[in-house]
Amino acid sequence: MSVISLTNVSKAYQGRPLYTDVTLAIEQGQTHALVGPNGSGKSVMFRLFCGFLRPDSGTVEIDPRYLNSGRTFPDNFGVIIDRPGALAHLSGMDNLRALARIRKRISDDDIATTMRSFGLDPEARQRVRNYSLGMKQKLSLCQAFMESPEVLILDEPFNALDAESAEALAARLQAAAEAGTTIVFTSHEREYVDRLADRVLTIADSRITTAA
Repeated sequence: MSVISLTNVSKAYQGRPLYTDVTLAIEQGQTHALVGPNGSGKSVMFRLFCGFLRPDSGTVEIDPRYLNSGRTFPDNFGVIIDRPGALAHLSGMDNLRALARIRKRISDDDIATTMRSFGLDPEARQRVRNYSLGMKQKLSLCQAFMESPEVLILDEPFNALDAESAEALAARLQAAAEAGTTIVFTSHEREYVDRLADRVLTIADSRITTAA
C-alpha cells in the first residue's frame, strides 16, 4: 500500500527544471532514502510529498487516511524540512508545548520524555536563540517524533549531531521502522543510507531512479 504516490510529476524552481515526469510510490512501512547532490531538489520533493507545494504537472496523491475531515495537509506525519523555525525567545519546552496545543494529543510529561530521549533538558529555561546547532537539530527531531507519527519525513536528520547522538537517532529510526513507521529521509552520510534504507531514491538529471 502506498502512503504517497507521484504520477508523471514535473516541477521547476526559479525557472530551472528540478523534476521531469517522475513516477514513484512511498510504500507503507518501508524506509526510503532520497539521495542527490546539493541543489538537486530534495527539500522541494519533500514539500511535494507533504502537499506544501503543488507540482507544475502530474499528480501527488496522499493516502486518504491522512487527509480526513477536509484536511489540506496530512495528519500523523512527523516532518523536518530545512529545519523548522522555532520561537527564539522561548525555551525548547515552551516551543514544543505550543506545537502540542494544536492537536492536543500529548501531555507535558510526554513532551518532557521526548526531550530527554534526545538529550535535551525540559526543565532548562535557556532560550532557543542561545541553543547550539546540535541542540536546535535535536529540538527539530523532538517536534517530528513527539506525537508518535505513522509517517516520518526527515530532511537531513543527522545534520549537526555528534557521533553519539547520530548513532542514537539511527537506532531510533530502526526501532520505528520495525514498529511499522513509514520513513523517508535524506542524508549525505552514506553509512546511514546503506544501514537504514529499504529503498534508495536517487535524483539525477531531474529524474528519480529506485533501487532496493
